[in-house]
Amino acid sequence: MGHGHGHGHGTPGATAGAGYVRRLGLALGLTAAYMVVQVVVGVTSGSLALLSDAAHMGTDVLGLGLALAAVVLANRPAASQRTYGNYRLEVLAAVINGLLLLGAAAYVFVEAIRRIADPTEVAGVPVLIAAVFGLAVNVVSMRLLARGAQDSLNVNGAYLEVLADMVGSIGVIVAALVVWLTGWMYADTLIAAGIGLFILPRTYVLMRHALRILMEAAPPGVDVDAVARRLRAIDGVADVHQLHIWTITSGMEAASAHVLVDSDDRIHPVLDEARAVLADVGVTRSTVQVEPMSHTDDSVADVGSREPATR
Repeated sequence: MGHGHGHGHGTPGATAGAGYVRRLGLALGLTAAYMVVQVVVGVTSGSLALLSDAAHMGTDVLGLGLALAAVVLANRPAASQRTYGNYRLEVLAAVINGLLLLGAAAYVFVEAIRRIADPTEVAGVPVLIAAVFGLAVNVVSMRLLARGAQDSLNVNGAYLEVLADMVGSIGVIVAALVVWLTGWMYADTLIAAGIGLFILPRTYVLMRHALRILMEAAPPGVDVDAVARRLRAIDGVADVHQLHIWTITSGMEAASAHVLVDSDDRIHPVLDEARAVLADVGVTRSTVQVEPMSHTDDSVADVGSREPATR
């Protein structure tokens, strides 16, 4: 066995969404209550815009519930067979939220096409009142989640859903005013389709970010080749191989690397400097195996180099 020097570095802690459990719960309660109002008024008034917003609000209820459950579960103690704990549950919840948003958009488009061929009578005043109430609910929920959206991908997914709902509420208000003042029923259908179009690009961004994490791609903005060059430039380093940088969950980057040194007395200094390089690019958990040039181990598979950092 070669004279390798392996070191894990990282500090245990809660996920980025852990500080927003109460806010997620409040947003969930408000959203669920308003969804019931939307369904009742949408059915009685015949408004597709309000019903489509209610369908999207339904995905918010599920999405916020998933986000809340993911945060709670992700911060439970790690089981022996899950060395990274449940951190990835937050990312999975973000993916599910994205799929729900896509489903809501598809429903809106299909129903809008049907309504264009067969316009439905819409009662403008009840829709207007419900939409104004919904706008107030959305603004409150957005304020609850705004700070967490900057720290957690999971909370950001919930925030984007509420943001889309706020725009949807504004659209429903516009549609209700047009129907009420002019009697032009197509306004309700066109606004409903516009809500669906608004959902799609934001869903794409959320899904792309979450899937990058699940595929263990390097974090956006981190140039792996540049990091490798910086590691090779450390005094005493002969070569660097099997360098991996990936994201565990929002705000928690990890890395592993094998570093060859030309002298045994450089093992400890190189280890410290390598850690510093990785920390400089935002890696909070790293496993750096430092080995002398005389040590070779061809049996180490590439996938085996990604060892979890010591907690």
